[in-house]
Amino acid sequence: MRTQQAQVLTEVRATVEPSHHDAVVAGFADLLAQPRPDGLLRTELLQVEDEFRIQTLWRDREALAAMRAGTEEPAAPRLFRSVGAQPQLTILEVRAQTAP
Repeated sequence: MRTQQAQVLTEVRATVEPSHHDAVVAGFADLLAQPRPDGLLRTELLQVEDEFRIQTLWRDREALAAMRAGTEEPAAPRLFRSVGAQPQLTILEVRAQTAP
């Protein structure tokens, strides 16, 4: 019997020059228009001053690993690099949450 795996939340953050803020927002909108990787449950773009964060909720660690195993750089770091920002990744295991 397979046990339920915990969801995981990735957070990719980067400090972005003010002149590139609009490009990040537009680039994220473009990402939302593309097909989602299997197991991606939710993603959002957040901003506080010059720091942007992309938080993405994954069905489980296996879904995240499958996406990362692809030949293309994951979308969030690629978006930040496209505007000259250095992304930082944090992977968090979801331990409890509200019901949908």
